[in-house]
Amino acid sequence: MATGRGDGTGRPETPPRGILGWLLFDCATQPFFTLVTTFVFAPYFVAAVAPDPVSGQAWWGYATGAAGLLIALTAPLAGAVADAAGPRKPFVIGFGLMMALAASALWWTAPGTPHAVAIALVAFAVGTVGVEYATVFNNAMMPDLVPPERLGRLSGRGWAIGYVGGLVSLAATLALMAASPETGRTLAGLDPILGLDPATRAGDRASGPFSALWFCLFILPFVLWTPDRPRSGRPLGAAVRGAAGTLRGTLAELGHHPAAARFLIANMIYTDGLIALFAFGGVYAAGAFGWTTVEIGVFGILLTVTGTIGALAGGRLDDRLGPKAVVTGSLALLTLAALGILGTTRDTVLFVLPAAGPVPGDGLWASLPEKVYVALGCLIGLAAGPVQAASRTLLCRLAPPDRTAQFFGLFALTGKITSFMGPIMVGLATDLSGSQRLGVAPLVAFFVVGAVLLAGVRTPR
Repeated sequence: MATGRGDGTGRPETPPRGILGWLLFDCATQPFFTLVTTFVFAPYFVAAVAPDPVSGQAWWGYATGAAGLLIALTAPLAGAVADAAGPRKPFVIGFGLMMALAASALWWTAPGTPHAVAIALVAFAVGTVGVEYATVFNNAMMPDLVPPERLGRLSGRGWAIGYVGGLVSLAATLALMAASPETGRTLAGLDPILGLDPATRAGDRASGPFSALWFCLFILPFVLWTPDRPRSGRPLGAAVRGAAGTLRGTLAELGHHPAAARFLIANMIYTDGLIALFAFGGVYAAGAFGWTTVEIGVFGILLTVTGTIGALAGGRLDDRLGPKAVVTGSLALLTLAALGILGTTRDTVLFVLPAAGPVPGDGLWASLPEKVYVALGCLIGLAAGPVQAASRTLLCRLAPPDRTAQFFGLFALTGKITSFMGPIMVGLATDLSGSQRLGVAPLVAFFVVGAVLLAGVRTPR
C-alpha cells in the first residue's frame, strides 16, 4: 500500500529508481548540446562543410535563430497541451526521438557532398527543437516527483548528471573518434575507432549519431521507471483546443501572478547574458591568446567539471537557502567573472597590471593572463550550473500547480525569444570599440539588470 508523500498532495512517494530515471534525462540529452551545438560538429561545419568560415558562422546562426524562434512561439502552447492531456512522458520520449533522428542525419554531411550544408542546417534545427521541447516537458514533471523542500537538490543533481554526461561524451569523442585531418590521430594520439576516416572528418560527423545512440541508451530508465500523471480522459484534439484557450487565459492573467511574471522577465535578461558568455568564451580566447582547438577543448572539459561541482553544491544550497538566493549569488559570481574578462588582455590583468603574454610553443596556458582567464572560466562553470538549476526550481515554486507545463513553456519562451540580444550586443560593442575586451562589457549589464529584477520577486516560504 502506497503512502502519501507528506506534502499535502496525497500522491505516493516516488521510488528511487523513478527519480534516477528522471535525473538521467539530462545525461541523455547533454551530448547533443556539448558535441553538436558547441564543441565538435558546429566548429566542423563552419570549418569544413560551409564554403567559408564567415558564411558558415552566419548560416549556423540563422539555423539556431530559426529553431529558437519556433520554440519560443510554440513551447507555451505545447506545455498547455501537456497540462490538459495529463501525461508528460509521451511528449518527452517523442521529442527526444525527434532529436535523435535529426542528430543521426548529421552523418551524411561529409565535406563536398551534395546538399551537405542543407542537411546539416535542417537536421541541427530540427534536433534543437526536439531536445528543447523534450526539456520543457521533463522540467514540468519535477513537482510530481518530490515535495517542494527537495526540488532544489533534484534539479541540481539533474544538471550535475547532465554535465557528467557531456564531459564523458566529449572526452570519448576527442580521444577515440575525432581525429586531425593532418595527422590522422585523435587527441589521445590514437587511430580513430571503427575505421572513421580523418580525411572525410568522419569522427566529427559521428558526433551526431553518437549523441543519438547515447540518448536512446540513457533514456531507457526514464521510460521504464519514472512515474507520470494519469491521462485526463480528454481526446488529444479536445486537449489542443482547450489548451489554446487556457494559454490565452494564462497570458491574460499573468498580471495576477506578479512574482512569476517578474521572474520570467529577469530570467529572459540574465539568460541572454549567459548564452552570450558561453558563445563568445572560446572566440575571445582564440583571438586574445591564440588558443588552438586542443586548448579550447581542454578548457571546455574543465568548465564541464566545475559546472558539475557547482550544480551539486547549488542543489544543496537551494534546499537550504532557497532558489532565489542561489540564483542571486550565482549572478554575482557571473558579474565578477565578466568584469574579470573585461580586465584581462593578452598582456594585462585586472585592467592595469602588466603581464607577459603568451608566446608560441610556451605550453598549455603558460602566461599569467591565460591562467587568469582559465580561473575566470572555472568561476563561470561553478556559477552557471546553479543559476540554471535553481531557476527551474524557482519557477516550480512560483507557477500555479495546475499549469506547471504551461509556465515551463513560458520559461522556454523567455529563454529563447530574445536569446539573440546578448550576442548582438557583444558584436555591436566589439565592432564599435574595435576591441574584443570591450565587447564583453554588455554582459555585465545583462547580469546586473537580471539580478535587480530578481530582487523584487517575492517567493513562497
